[in-house]
Amino acid sequence: SIKARLALLTTLICLLAFVIGWAAHTSWQEVGHLKEHFSRAHLNSFEIADHLQSTILQLESTLMRYELHREQKDWEDFRTNSQALNLWIDQKKPLLDLPRELELLNEIDAAYDNFIAAAENLFQRVNQQKGFGLDSSGRERVAEESARLLELGSKLEEAHRKVLEGFLSTSQKSVVLLQRVIFGALFVLLGLGIWMSSTVYREMIAPLRTRLVESQALIERHEKLASLGMLAAGVAHEIRNPLTAIKARLFTQQKMLKPGTPELADAEVIGQEINRLERIVKDFLQFARPADPQFVTVPADAPLREAASLLAPQLEKANIRLTLDSPPSAWMRVDPHQIKQVLINLIQNAADAIGQNGTVTLRLRLGTARLGGKSAKAVTLEVADTGTGIPPKVERRLFDPFFSTKESGTGLGLPIAARIVEKHGGSLQYQTQVNRGTIFGIVLPRVEPDETSQNFTH
Repeated sequence: SIKARLALLTTLICLLAFVIGWAAHTSWQEVGHLKEHFSRAHLNSFEIADHLQSTILQLESTLMRYELHREQKDWEDFRTNSQALNLWIDQKKPLLDLPRELELLNEIDAAYDNFIAAAENLFQRVNQQKGFGLDSSGRERVAEESARLLELGSKLEEAHRKVLEGFLSTSQKSVVLLQRVIFGALFVLLGLGIWMSSTVYREMIAPLRTRLVESQALIERHEKLASLGMLAAGVAHEIRNPLTAIKARLFTQQKMLKPGTPELADAEVIGQEINRLERIVKDFLQFARPADPQFVTVPADAPLREAASLLAPQLEKANIRLTLDSPPSAWMRVDPHQIKQVLINLIQNAADAIGQNGTVTLRLRLGTARLGGKSAKAVTLEVADTGTGIPPKVERRLFDPFFSTKESGTGLGLPIAARIVEKHGGSLQYQTQVNRGTIFGIVLPRVEPDETSQNFTH
């Protein structure tokens, strides 16, 4: 149903909106993590490596000056700066959270201890030496430990660079994936919006426009029928009174005429035409002021059976077979006489469409239909024929009053039938195919049997 589809569509749109929001939030988080990591990278590993390398070179230079000049101030500077560097390394350990960086920093800490030990050894050897000069063996050990520290500093910088490159690559892939998710969700959302618009138009707006056009046409038709009804009632009253007088006078004259005379034959023809005029006047009055239905609850197949039993012998004379399909059990609240009148009119029209040698089939169908502006359980009394069908030019005026394809027709049969069915809260529908036949359906509300209808007999 349209409600279920709209509910599903709304759920999908909400889900997509959630996905887009989640993707956007995650993207911002990724960007925030990237900024934070860059900040930590600048302040931590790269800073440690750079500060370590520059300080080691500075300490090595100070130690070489002391070795050459043996000034106590140089050694004190070396001790002060070396202790400061050792403390600085200990302070930077908690700032690194990657295992490889911590491992390298611990190696740097151990190598730095070896460097200090080598420097202390060189200091002692220089103090024990007489005269000025360089201690080559002690100097080489200091150079080895210094080179080891510089190498570890480079490794720390390289390790962090690799981690940073991996993080950048992963973050870039995540951002690209999230962008694809967002754009994909937006395209799907756009498609759902288009589908929702088309669904709303197709299922709601288009039917409403159709119903509006139908309602306008129905109002115009009712106004036209009302005007024609008033005119027909006035004409019928004006004709009926003199027609009654003519018929009475003719009856008197017929008694005075001898049997077998041409005058009597003429009088009989006049009488037949007067009877036809009376039927026309009766149709006019029924069209102008249709009687209100007297509702009773009856089996839905009862009017079909009565009409079939009444008209079957008449149709057999034209080799037209009138059949009644086995009907399902259902009930409806109608005026049985008026509905039977409608069926008789439809069956006679079907017989006229066949002419000779054909079949008229009566059926009862159960289902749902739109009655009174809403969907409801319904019964459909069908009259199907194997006639010539209704040509398109006739179909356009099928329910117009006083329009008829029969020479002796008044054109009021179908308009009267349609008004009777409408007064029952139903509708008169039809399907036709040229040279294939026509099906008329009387669609009426279906009801449950009440206590008074339980003893109803056909």
